[in-house]
Amino acid sequence: MRRADRLFRIVQFLRQGRLQTAQTLATKLQVSQRTIYRDIQDLQLAGTPIEGEAGVGYTLRRDMDLPPLMFTRGELTALVLGARLVRAWGGAENVLGADQALQRIEAVLPADLRNEFDSILLYAPGYRMLPHLRSRVDVLHSACKSSHVASFRYVREDGERSQRCVWPLALCFWSGVWTLTTWCELRNDFRDFRLDRMDEVAILERTFTPKKGQRLEDHLRKVVPSAEERREFLAPSTTV
Repeated sequence: MRRADRLFRIVQFLRQGRLQTAQTLATKLQVSQRTIYRDIQDLQLAGTPIEGEAGVGYTLRRDMDLPPLMFTRGELTALVLGARLVRAWGGAENVLGADQALQRIEAVLPADLRNEFDSILLYAPGYRMLPHLRSRVDVLHSACKSSHVASFRYVREDGERSQRCVWPLALCFWSGVWTLTTWCELRNDFRDFRLDRMDEVAILERTFTPKKGQRLEDHLRKVVPSAEERREFLAPSTTV
C-alpha cells in the first residue's frame, strides 16, 4: 500500500469516533506499530487534529471538518455496480483499484447511505474471467499507455493462425469479451484482436509513434460515423 493511501485510511479509521490504538491500526493496515507512530506524528505536524498518545490510543477531534461525499441513492447504486463490474471483468490492477475506491467512499459516507451498500442487489459474477486474461488486460493496457509494440500468436474464429506485431492503441470491452484495437504491422492497417484468442503475448522494447491515419481517432472515424459518438467513446469516463 502506498504511504499516501495508508495516511488516508488512518484518518478514516480515526473519524469513526472510537479510540484506536496503534496496535489496532497496525493490524488493520498490516504495518508495524512504529510505522503507525511515525504516520500519526506526520499527520499531526501537517495540521490534522488527532488527539491521544502512544499506549492509550488516538481519535480525531470531533470538530474536524472534512468535506462530505454527498451522493444520491441512484449515484451510489451506479458507483457500486460499476465497481462490481470492474471486479468481475477488469484486470488485476483494476480489481484492486475498485476495491480501494469503494472502501474510501464507504468510509466517508453518512450512516444512512452507508447502509445502502448491502441493499444494492445488482451483481456481476466474474468467474468466467480467467486469471491469465486479467493479467493480459494489465499488460496490454500498460503497452497502450507507454506506446510499446506487442507481439503474439493469434487464432481467428475460422482457425487460421498468424504471428502479429502490433501497436496497441486501446482496449475495449464488449459484453464479456475484451478486444485490443491496434495498428497491425502485418496488414499495415487497423485490426481488432480478441484477448482470449491470443497466445505467447510479449511486449517488445521498441516503441511506436502513430502518424495521422494510424491513431485511435482515425480508426474511430471509420467505425463510428457520428462525431458526438466518437467524443463519447473517447471521454475519460467511458474509456479503458
